[in-house]
Amino acid sequence: MKQYDLLKQMSVKERRIQLFFSQGLLFLIAIIMSFFLFDSFFDWMHLFKWDTKEIFIFGFLSAVIIVLIEIAIVYTMPKKWWDDGGINELIFKNQPIGFIFIFTLTVAICEELLFRGVVQTTFGYVFASILFAAVHIRYIKKPVLFSAVLALSFYIGWVYEHTANLIVPIVMHFFIDFLLGLVIRLNK
Repeated sequence: MKQYDLLKQMSVKERRIQLFFSQGLLFLIAIIMSFFLFDSFFDWMHLFKWDTKEIFIFGFLSAVIIVLIEIAIVYTMPKKWWDDGGINELIFKNQPIGFIFIFTLTVAICEELLFRGVVQTTFGYVFASILFAAVHIRYIKKPVLFSAVLALSFYIGWVYEHTANLIVPIVMHFFIDFLLGLVIRLNK
């Protein structure tokens, strides 16, 4: 059975529970891995730096540019090239903006803690970027969609390498997902 069919059978509440559960697993994996791969749990503190300029330029502005590029792709390429099978519509369409905000913030924090905070910090930029893209397995059969996720993953990884600040990729990831979630929700 396809992932879309499984999600479609769930109620909105069950779907939300499943979405947050999957993110909770990623968060738990990040915490457990950090105990084994970091010298101290407090090594996490060195990954976070409040730098307003970096957060705005690399986090927020990069996200806006990426969202504009993705919207251009959606409106210029055939749907079969970029459509994820309706899964993102199931997740975001007809949802309250508050849910979209909380869910995309949760995704950004959990995924970036794991993929940039633990995996990239420990195993490097290329491995983390490829693994991040591979986790989005439902995109593999859609070359345009998968290429976009792979390129985005490498860009987020580069931003983390460049800034050495985990707040920046979290902010970028959040705004990309939040803005695209709003586009799906508001698109008639």
